[in-house]
Amino acid sequence: MARSSNYNTKQKERILNILIENSSVHTTAGHIAQCLQAQGTPVGIATIYRYLDQLADDGIIRKYTIDNKTGACYQYIGEKKECKEHFHLKCVKCGRLFHVKCEYLSSLDKHILSHHGFTIDHTKTVLYGYCDNCSEN
Repeated sequence: MARSSNYNTKQKERILNILIENSSVHTTAGHIAQCLQAQGTPVGIATIYRYLDQLADDGIIRKYTIDNKTGACYQYIGEKKECKEHFHLKCVKCGRLFHVKCEYLSSLDKHILSHHGFTIDHTKTVLYGYCDNCSEN
């Protein structure tokens, strides 16, 4: 028996609500699946990943990946204009995310546009490395 598109829409709405409720942290597809299970509305992990990819492509969430071995994590950004205008730094050890408003990086944006005719999409740009705390350890 095929499920109606209304069912699919409700699944998407629930997934988006979980992302919005957890917008201050990075959320994994596994965490979303656990939340849906706890709500009594289990959704297949493949469906969750498909919808997360769609939301990332639409610029509603940001997808963070460290390597091909570690699962991606996601964060709701919605219409937050500031998250579309600055760089992000993500520590590969502790997972912290830093929102960086920096005049130097802003000048890099301008340089790339004026000299290379290329506009950086900050919803997809994350620089990975080690934060001060992790680089000391």
